[in-house]
Amino acid sequence: MIEFLKAVLFGIVEGITEWLPISSTGHMILLDEFVKLDVSPEFWEMFLVVIQLGAILAVVVLFWNEIWPFGVYGKGKRFRPVSTSGILSYCKKDIWIMWFKILVACLPAAVVGLLFDEFFESLFYNGVCVALALILFGIGFIMIENRNKNAAVKIHSLSEMTYETAFIIGLFQLIAAIFPGTSRSGATILGALLIGVSRKVAAEFTFFLAIPVMLGASLLKIVKFGFTFTGNELMILATGMVTAFIVSVVVIRFLMGYIKKHDFKVFGWYRIILGIVVLLYFGISGR
Repeated sequence: MIEFLKAVLFGIVEGITEWLPISSTGHMILLDEFVKLDVSPEFWEMFLVVIQLGAILAVVVLFWNEIWPFGVYGKGKRFRPVSTSGILSYCKKDIWIMWFKILVACLPAAVVGLLFDEFFESLFYNGVCVALALILFGIGFIMIENRNKNAAVKIHSLSEMTYETAFIIGLFQLIAAIFPGTSRSGATILGALLIGVSRKVAAEFTFFLAIPVMLGASLLKIVKFGFTFTGNELMILATGMVTAFIVSVVVIRFLMGYIKKHDFKVFGWYRIILGIVVLLYFGISGR
């Protein structure tokens, strides 16, 4: 029973930190310092990634009408879904274009992840690197928000984004793929803000970009782990994913409401404070 309670705790942390720009992987690594799942190292490595599928499902549910490209227009031009066997000409064109842009944004992280995932994981998946990434990107959020205070927003909707813009955001996502603690959502939002994308559009694009990225990463981890789960392992994984889904629904709704009136500086300060605390912890403990 205690292991399932731990899985719930990990799911809560994943659901909160996946979408707020404060690093889910970083928090999960740090939580593992204090709360250890009684599982094999191989399962833990897989669990750390695959639990994100629960968070991804929250995006799919909340933004279904914005991401499902198959459908036809009926009376009042309301979008009605149809089966995936529909013909391209009957599909919602702007959603298809958005997905092409997302694929472009995925390319840098996909190429580097496939080639060097284990190498970077062995180098940087530790408390000190996580802490440094938390601090550096925290400073980055504060600096960019201060710079953007009087700057004109260039992109107000996903349809205004170019393929070049999407690729640049993808390069920022690459930083998160290399350095845990950076935060995938934090890196992409920071990159988007830097090139003049509105906070709302930056957040939405980050949510949608997570779908293929996390699906791909989860598939790779499951294939590497194999499909020989024990019943206990399946229950732990399912518990973490379901918890992450429920918490993610709440957090995404909160974040989309929050950014209408506030900037991201509070998350920058949180990252800096947490990073300092983590450095002190590892310094004192000598780890």
